[in-house]
Amino acid sequence: MAIPTIKLSSGAEIPALGLGTWELVGETCTEAVRIALDLGYTHIDTAYWYGNHAQIAPAIKGVDRSKLWITTKVPPFNLERAQVIQVCDESLRDLGTDYVDLLLIHWPNHKVPMAETFGAMAELHEAGKVRNVGVSNFSINHVRKAMEVSALPVVTNQVEFHPLLNQKELLEYCHSHDVIITAYSPLGRGDLLRDARITAIAGKYDKTPAQVLLRWALQKGMIVIPKASSEPHLRDNLGALGWELAAEDMAAIEAMNENKRIIDPDFAEWDLPYEQIQ
Repeated sequence: MAIPTIKLSSGAEIPALGLGTWELVGETCTEAVRIALDLGYTHIDTAYWYGNHAQIAPAIKGVDRSKLWITTKVPPFNLERAQVIQVCDESLRDLGTDYVDLLLIHWPNHKVPMAETFGAMAELHEAGKVRNVGVSNFSINHVRKAMEVSALPVVTNQVEFHPLLNQKELLEYCHSHDVIITAYSPLGRGDLLRDARITAIAGKYDKTPAQVLLRWALQKGMIVIPKASSEPHLRDNLGALGWELAAEDMAAIEAMNENKRIIDPDFAEWDLPYEQIQ
């Protein structure tokens, strides 16, 4: 089954299910991407900080570039104009490609004006090196500021999102402003695969817990990028496509929220007031 796409505010269409590559390094990374492409994945999500661009490159070499969607990210401590351009150029070199489909600000950093960062991203877009721009780990306040200062559409906000961290207000705000949420760690880094509530629902549909969790996010209009390195897991994740959870099961999963954040680095600016964001 072909992976469905979501139309972004830029007009581009992004595959709704992609491969997350955080913590995938070395030959494990290369092989995981190769297997994913063989299975029909076309959306590969990476980041400068992941340090795996050079390992992704051999897997995508020789593949029709127009059939791929590659996302990468600029670290929060490299958001000044010259740094953004350097990070992008290094990323393209290591990936072995002339452009990325999507460039994200990996985390916000109030010490660098967003207008400067987005200005650099607009330059890269003009040069043909970046097709779309977006953000990651942005709060509502950060997204609001980003939309104000970016000359280009802010097409996505990639955040941690799963039933235990159901960021409803952020999802509603972003989608009401044509910013699609991309969910990372949609399986709760594996913890939710053993949750009795999820396994019970999976049994009703003869699906796996991973398929139920991904289906829930997809039905909420999000993009999902679960990490997987083995063929069984990559194939299993594709099983989230082509069926639907009933309303009562969607509601049961909605009720699981605990505001439990797994990824919470000490530099995160979750609650920064809008007035303090440059």
